[in-house]
Parts: sequence; C-alpha cells; structure tokens
Amino acid sequence: MNMNRFTAKRQNGRAHRTGNPRKRPSLLLSLAPVATLTGLMAVTIRTFGNDALGGASQLVLLASAAVCCLLAMTCCGIRWKNIEAAIVRNMANVSPALLILLFVGALSGSWMVGGVIPTLIYYGVQLIRPDFFLASTCVICAFVSLMTGSSWTTVATLGIALAGIGRVQGFGEGWIAGAIISGAYFGDKISPLSDTTILASSITGTPLFRHIRYMLITTIPSLTLAILIYLVAGLVRTSAPSMDIDSFASALAQTYHISPWLLLVPLLMGVLIGRKAPPVVTLFVSAVAGGLAALVFQPDILRQLGGPEASGAGPVYRGLMQAFCGQTQMHTGNETLDGLTVTRGMAGMLNTVWLIVCAMCFGGAMTASGMLTAITSVFLRGMKGRTGMVTSAVCSGLFLNACTADQYLSIILSGNMFREAFRKKGYESRLLSRSIEDGATVTSPLIPWNTCGMTQAAVLQIHTLTYLPYCFFNLLSPLSSILVAAVGYKIKRRENAGDGEGNDKMLPAKQLKKEGRRR
Repeated sequence: MNMNRFTAKRQNGRAHRTGNPRKRPSLLLSLAPVATLTGLMAVTIRTFGNDALGGASQLVLLASAAVCCLLAMTCCGIRWKNIEAAIVRNMANVSPALLILLFVGALSGSWMVGGVIPTLIYYGVQLIRPDFFLASTCVICAFVSLMTGSSWTTVATLGIALAGIGRVQGFGEGWIAGAIISGAYFGDKISPLSDTTILASSITGTPLFRHIRYMLITTIPSLTLAILIYLVAGLVRTSAPSMDIDSFASALAQTYHISPWLLLVPLLMGVLIGRKAPPVVTLFVSAVAGGLAALVFQPDILRQLGGPEASGAGPVYRGLMQAFCGQTQMHTGNETLDGLTVTRGMAGMLNTVWLIVCAMCFGGAMTASGMLTAITSVFLRGMKGRTGMVTSAVCSGLFLNACTADQYLSIILSGNMFREAFRKKGYESRLLSRSIEDGATVTSPLIPWNTCGMTQAAVLQIHTLTYLPYCFFNLLSPLSSILVAAVGYKIKRRENAGDGEGNDKMLPAKQLKKEGRRR
C-alpha cells in the first residue's frame, strides 16, 4: 500500500515536471478563454469597425491567450515552457503562410502600378455585363482556383481586378467579395492541386481522387445554388453604376498605358502554376514580372511615385520599391479611379501578419492546456447516428477554425479526433474527409481572426463581417453535407460495424438499417 502511494507520488511529480496536467480542464473552465475571445472581439469589432485589425483585435487575442495560460497554470498544473513550445510550433506551422502573405502584398502592388490589374479592369468592364457580373465573377474565380488550387492566389490577382469592376458597376462590397470568395474556395476545396484537399485526404487515409469525387455530391449543388443566387441578385438589382463605364475606361487609359502585352504577366503566373511551382516561387516571380512591366510600360507613374526629382534613375527606383513595399495612390482627378488604384504593398500586410501571430498564441495556449481537447470531446459525445456524426465533424471544423485561427490545424485536429470513431462505426474514410472539408476548409474565410478571413479582408479591403452573409457557397457547403447525411445518399457502412475489421461487406446506410430491423 505504501509502495503504491510512493509510486503515485513519483508519477505525479514526473507529470508536473514534464508539464502534463495533474488535472484535466473541465468543459466550463475550457470555455472561459473562448468566451473571453468572443465577447471582447464582438465589442472590438462594433467599436472599431474596419479599423479593428489595426491593433485592437490583436490585443484581444493576446488577452484571451493570457486568460487561457493563467487558468492552465493555476488550475491544471501546466508549466509555461510547455505552453511556449506549443505556441512556437504553431508559429512554425504558419510561417510559410506569412511569407506568402508578404509576397501577395508585393504582387498586388506591382501589378497595380505596372498596369496589369488596370488592364484587366479596362477590358473587364467592357466585356462583363452588369446583370451577369456576380454570377460571372463566381464562375471565373471557381475556374481559376480549380486550375491553381489556391484561393489566396485567385483572390490576390483576379479577385482584386473583379472587385474593381464590381465597384464601377455599382455593386455593394459584400456582394462583390462574397462572389469572389465563393468561387475561390470552390477550387481550394476540390482541386487536386489544393493543399487543403491533399491534407484532408491524407489525414483520413482516403485516396485523393476518391475523396474529390465524393465531395462532388455536396460541392456541385452548393456552387450551383450560389451561382443562381448571384444571377438573380444581378438581374433584379436596382443600383446604378457608380459612373459611366465608357468615361471610366477612358480615365483608366489616360492614367495607365493599357496594352494587351500586359496580359502576359498573368499568363506567366498561369504557366508557373501549371508546372506546379511552389506558391512562394510563383508569387515572387509574378511580382517581379509586375515590376518589370512597370519599368517598361509605366515609367511616368514610377517617377510620380518616386519624388520631385526631374531626371535620373533615382525616382524610378524609389517608385518601384514603393510599389513593392509601401502604399501608393494615383491622383487621376476621378474619385472612383483614385479609390481603386490604392495599393499597400508588403507593408499593408503587416497588420494581418501581426494578427496571425497573436492568433497562433491563442491557439497554442488552448492546445497545450488541453482545453481544446476538452471542448472538442463534446462533439464526440454527440455522435449517435449517421447525421449526428457528420454534423459533429462539420461543426468541429467550424469551431476549430475559430479556436485555432488556422484551417490547416482545423483539418488536422478534426481528422485525428474523428478518424477512429468513424472507423468503429463502420463508415468509410471518405465520409469523414468530405465532412472535414465541408466544415473546415470553406468556413475559414468567414472567421474574422482566422488566417484566411484576415487575409481575404486585407487583400480585398473589405471587412470579413461585411462579406460573410454573401459567401453563399461557403455557407451552403456545411448545410449540404449535413443534408446529404440525413438523406443517406451514397453513404455506406460495414455490415458488422464496430468489430474493428476493415474487410467487411459495405452496405448503404438505409439497407443496413433495414437489415437490423429484420434481425
């Protein structure tokens, strides 16, 4: 008996030294940091509006992380160095995304100053009819993201041009961004080149193209319905264009040197994507190409941005660096055009980078403390039937997007959490992989402090809560997944579910239910 007590004391001491909690956090305790984050963020967004990303939201995330750390250390025996290690791991995981974000800022600046985006807008406002603009925008972004596999690249290039076209044609910012993001995340979800598609299939052990084909059941209806909504909205709209299309195109041509040759820059990016070049390389080369286009086609604009010197290469060089790194704005005498030509370069992405770093602090603290596990275990308890299992997986993806502020972490955690439960229940792994994508991938841009939500808001300069109600594809995909699960279409189970064997005969869920009644 004394030996058992001595052994227990040694184990408790070892647990304390290694940082493992001597007491598992309760659900109520675990919800405290989340409640802090939600409450403070609601007050912050309501108070600061679009300026919330300038520092207030970052402080809210750090304050919520501090609450989590305090509760973990005082109530659960977690050591600070373990929390710190989890935060460092989180930051290491998102470091490629931070680098991509900086290159996105450089690319958008160089493409605007170099005349690439103005050229796309110039031809776009004349080719795309206003009545079909929203539907066309969704379809175009869906096609491009399907080919590229990247929502971020699609929004940062074509999305910026389409946003400019939409503003000229008189559409609200929420509708414009909603159509762009809906199309962009269609490809992010279903393209074989998408990292989230590959991650969801690999984390659940599902063959990639089997996973993609199964997602078509929920993805195609969601996109089709979204396009129909955008089509109807365009046809019944009552707002007039913000200015005459012909006069806007004329003002654009007077400010920039518009040339079809500038279309070679996005074509080069398409070639790099087709050859599967790494995203960082693709964005860097495309940004440099935009800078070369500025030197060749827009030297007067570079001199205007560079300073008052009348001659020499100094003003041109300063203007080029300003296009890559800082804020630029052309003064054309046209208020609408002046607003469209504003760029912020790499410096404009720093608030978002800062916000992502703070979000990773909160996510790391929640993970290391065990509070995230305590909360997500609630979803596992709700898995009592086919619909309940899918609903739990979908909702956990949305919840983890809010807690971890990163779609990759949401996919990984959801896969690890539900994989064994789905297997024991006899469901195919492709059902889980689809549920994860429907819950985690497409909802990430709807969370203001998620990496995707912050990035799209910064690139399009439209607040997340402004476009959220209009991202119909992103809102319909989770509901579609739950609805298909309730119907049971193409959902199969092993005949002897729960025996742990993987070679049982697969039966449709409805047929299996009938077999159980007969027995």
